[in-house]
Amino acid sequence: MQKLIIEIEYCSKCHWLPRSAWIAQELLSTFNDDIKGITLFPGETAGIFEIRCGNQTIWSREKMKGFPEIKHLKKIIRDRVAPDKELGHIDK
Repeated sequence: MQKLIIEIEYCSKCHWLPRSAWIAQELLSTFNDDIKGITLFPGETAGIFEIRCGNQTIWSREKMKGFPEIKHLKKIIRDRVAPDKELGHIDK
């Protein structure tokens, strides 16, 4: 299976770069062997915060009413990039 790139698009006017960087760090720590990389980029739409895996949006702050819990986000990504991967205490 081809390794996917995860994209995090964030609103720079809302100062969500630190949150985006933290999420990227968490995902790289967990999926460093399973993904091709993570791209962070400032969005052109005010208030945007979206996470895409490949070309599929897996989290939208607007549609899902807020930011993801990291353990929930890791499960979503695991199911797409490494379904057999154990996430330790997150799976319990």
